[in-house]
Amino acid sequence: QVDLVESGGGLVQAGDSLRLSCVASGGTLSNYAMGWFRQAPGKAREFVAAIRWSTGSTDYAGSMKWRFSISRDSAKNTVYLQMSSLKPEDTAAYYCAAGWLGGVYTIRASDMYNYWGQGTQVTVSS
Repeated sequence: QVDLVESGGGLVQAGDSLRLSCVASGGTLSNYAMGWFRQAPGKAREFVAAIRWSTGSTDYAGSMKWRFSISRDSAKNTVYLQMSSLKPEDTAAYYCAAGWLGGVYTIRASDMYNYWGQGTQVTVSS
């Protein structure tokens, strides 16, 4: 069992930056990936970014690759999502997730992730 707690969301203006944090507890993350997903009202949940815990290799949704950056601090069991040049369309609830890499799903698939945080709201005003 892995518990995930996100923080760092809030109300910002277009062009601002924001860093989300996700603290994992309760289990070892080796052979796991940590991902960030987001869901706007009335829209499907979408993949944002992911990081393989052991290697630190990353993957991004193409549209966010140049503005968002995912990283992890192994000592703190924490994954971060640094977001810059935020746009109103980035407004969504952002979710942290942890998933085992040994299954059949790709790192971008929400089905790969077994554990989810409660989400943190990011609102970007124009």
